[in-house]
Formats: sequence, structure tokens, C-alpha cells
Amino acid sequence: MNVDSTSAVAYQSGFGNEFASEALPGALPVGQNSPQKAPYGLYAELFSGTAFTMARSEQRRTWLYRIRPSALHPAFERLERQLCGGPLGPVTPNRLRWSPLEIPAEPTDFIDGWVAMVANSASEKPAGISVYSYRANRSMERVFFNADGELLLVPEQGRLRIVTELGVLLVEPLEIAVLPRGLKFRVELLDSQARGYLAENHGAPLRIPDLGPLGSNGLANPRDFLAPVAHYEEQQGPVQLVQKFLGELWGCQLQHSPLDVVAWHGNNVPYKYDLRRFNTIGTVSFDHPDPSIFTVLTSPTSVPGMANLDFVIFPPRWMVAENTFRPPWFHRNLMNEFMGLIQGEYDAKAEGFLPGGASLHSCMSAHGPDAETCAKAIAADLAPSKIDNTMAFMFETSQVLRPTRHALECPQLQADYDKCWATLPSTFTPNRR
Repeated sequence: MNVDSTSAVAYQSGFGNEFASEALPGALPVGQNSPQKAPYGLYAELFSGTAFTMARSEQRRTWLYRIRPSALHPAFERLERQLCGGPLGPVTPNRLRWSPLEIPAEPTDFIDGWVAMVANSASEKPAGISVYSYRANRSMERVFFNADGELLLVPEQGRLRIVTELGVLLVEPLEIAVLPRGLKFRVELLDSQARGYLAENHGAPLRIPDLGPLGSNGLANPRDFLAPVAHYEEQQGPVQLVQKFLGELWGCQLQHSPLDVVAWHGNNVPYKYDLRRFNTIGTVSFDHPDPSIFTVLTSPTSVPGMANLDFVIFPPRWMVAENTFRPPWFHRNLMNEFMGLIQGEYDAKAEGFLPGGASLHSCMSAHGPDAETCAKAIAADLAPSKIDNTMAFMFETSQVLRPTRHALECPQLQADYDKCWATLPSTFTPNRR
């Protein structure tokens, strides 16, 4: 029995609150998390995303009521086929940019299509991130979970149906999905192929940032984050369960679907968000704010204001600042920026930065608009104008990101990236302001 269809997927809205959902009436126990006999003969199971003793405000946990407990599995064995990307490459302080990675010609599902690009922490560390590109041309027939971190999925092309233990997420380009560490899921393609970006967060779970002086509204609003409703599969037959553990893929064979949760309640849940609903905040006078004003989600560290991971977007928006250089200014900063493009053009680059591509600007690496964009900005008529039909983003982190050996050796690495600034002229006129 499979209680769901692609055309009938429901969601609950909100962020960080306690959710509850049941696929059968009365399947969710009332007043007790683990009764002696759960309804419908289900097993109660706790899915913890944080340590038991963390502050209540930081706790992430969900109670699952499932047909079979997750403990019902044989030993995992290391798979012969591992993730593409290999070890980290040699240290480099240089600015890097990649053209889009091609989608493989051979049958490739979501997991086999991962390519490791950059990382700043080993998988066993309690902080840091790893960044991947994903490519796929077939749906998964197996089920996967990631023991190494929370996954932030950013599609660039191709719609996805993500079937999780807690329900189904339909995700398309210009939407994102977040899958908690350890959550089991299967990715099905709704189009012939798919490509996008993945951030694996080894640190504190992502949350929406505090608004401070902005007040109670703006940026990403909690009501626009959508969690799925309960969905379960009750089926017999072999299913491969794969996990990523300390960077390696391990698998075992089950005789049932592990996506068999009939009811659940808690806040350690998968969710999606439509980037088009982001309420952009900007200046209406002069200059423009730091890019942190575009933060959708953040993973904090123990240092206030210093992020383990910020997910920042550059969406369509009006530019009205007076007497202001409107593209992102030239800058050097403490953070490390892995940038991608979902659609359109990025307003700081005239060419070379394509949807599906990426760039890396490391700590104190000088960057900014290329020469052509800079010249146009200085000469521009500063009437109100709208940046439209675009969506770029950044995975920004306080720890230095190192490219993998594959990322440094692949043909998509652009050898001439520095040239986009090489023709910036000196316009200094000491005898005239």
C-alpha cells in the first residue's frame, strides 16, 4: 500500500515549530511519546538531530511511528562505487571558477551523480561544510541517508520528487530543500535529467537568521517554509539502503521499504522553501547593505555572528540608491564564498559565470565586478532599475574551503578567470576631483 501520489502532496507551513502528521486516523499517540502499545501495532522511534542535553531552543527531534523499526537491518558493507571528487587538492589562495559540469551519458541516479567540489572539514568533525555538484538522469531505486551532515539541496535544472520517511517534497529550480542528518530518502526525477548544488552541513542545524533592527518581518518568513505530511510505503521485496558514513558509501539489503513512517511529531523534519518568496531588504537612499542582508538560512557557531554556513541569495530586486556604485563593491573579507547561479546572469559578472557553474573566493581573496561591469556601472544613468530574471546564491563559511583534487583538475575549471579583472584601468586624476 502506498498512500500518496505525485498529484496529491500536502504540506504544513512554519519553521522550527513542533509539527505533527498522521497518514491514518489515530496513528499518532496522544499524551505519550512511547506507549506500551502504539496504535495500529506501530513501533515508536526517536529521531534525534541534536544532543539530548542541548538547550530546549536548540533541540531538534522527531518521534516516528513506523511499521518496522530502523534497527531491522543487516550489516552494512562498503560499496565498490564511491562518490566522485576524491581527496582535497593542494592548498591554493587563488580565485577559482568552474563552468557547469556535464550530466553523464550513462545511467546515473542522484547519489552516483555527486561530485565533491570543496570542503573545509573532515566528515567526522562537528563543524564545517562540504559542497557538491549533483547530476542525474534516472530516478533512485534505492534509499539513502547521510550520517555525515544535514543536506541543503539547490536545484539548477530538473524537478525532483523527494520521498522521505516523513513525507514527500516536490522541489523545482528556484526552490530549495533541507534534509536532516540521518533522514532516509529517495530522489525521483520528474524530468529527464537534473543538476544542482549540495551543501553538506556538519555543524549546527540550519535556521532562519534573527532580524535584529529589521523587526519582526522581512527576508525569509517562517510561514513560507513547508514540511511534508505523513506518507508511508508498505511493500515487501529487496530494497538497498545506502548510507554515507565518514565520507564513504556503505550499503545493505532490506526486505521492506524503510520509508514506512505512518505518523510523526517533532521539529527535526525535512522542509522546502521557494526562493521567490524571499522579501528582499535594500537601501532607499545611498550605498547598499552588506550581502548578509540576503541570508535565507544560517548555521551558527559558538562565536556570535560568525557562521558555520550562511545560505545567501541574490534575487530579482529594485536598485534605487542615489550617487552609488550599484554592483557588489570590490571587497576582501574574512568569510569564504562558494557561489552558484540558478538562472539568468549575475549582476557583477558580464560573462563566464553560467547557470550550473560555480566560483570560489577564499578568505581575504580580493574580488568584485569584472572590468566590463565596472565600466558600465560608473557610467550608468542612476534612474531606478530592476535586476530581473536572475537568481544567484552563496554558500558562505568562516572556515577556508579547499577544492578537491577533482575540482582542480577537471576541464570545467576556467584557467583564465583572473583575466576578467585584468583590463581594469587606472582612472586616478590627482589634479582633478
